[in-house]
Amino acid sequence: MKNDEVRQIAIAVYTVNRHAKTATDNKHLYYLKKMTIEKLLRTGKAKKIGLHFSEHAKYSQQHSTTLVQCQDFLFHTIPEKEDFKMLPHLGHQNHSSRNPQERMNLRTAKNILYDYINYVQPKNHLKAKKHRPKIKSNRSKSTPTGFRSSYLDG
Repeated sequence: MKNDEVRQIAIAVYTVNRHAKTATDNKHLYYLKKMTIEKLLRTGKAKKIGLHFSEHAKYSQQHSTTLVQCQDFLFHTIPEKEDFKMLPHLGHQNHSSRNPQERMNLRTAKNILYDYINYVQPKNHLKAKKHRPKIKSNRSKSTPTGFRSSYLDG
């Protein structure tokens, strides 16, 4: 795999991660990020740098995240047990280091990651359109008096 291809994958992960932070249903986006980073680590295209304290304490408990580098991009993942034994703890996140500002369409990013991790969408991935029942009106089409008014029905 060429460096340009790895960079495109890193940009795709960056894009998916950025969208996941604001999406109402972000589980699938975070799943894509996780599976891609795991494969990048297995193939040696990314490496774990160390541990950071998380910005968002869970249940008022301090916890850590694993910092992963893929080319000039940095990502945080959930740490494994071995990470606490093998990786240095870097303390709090350094807010002065930022990922490069890259732009990619979310659909393009997802397709790149799908191809990379050989993801096959389940057959029921398309939500069936719900058929709305017809709402029956309380108005009758023909009234004995020609028109109906709740004011006059008193």
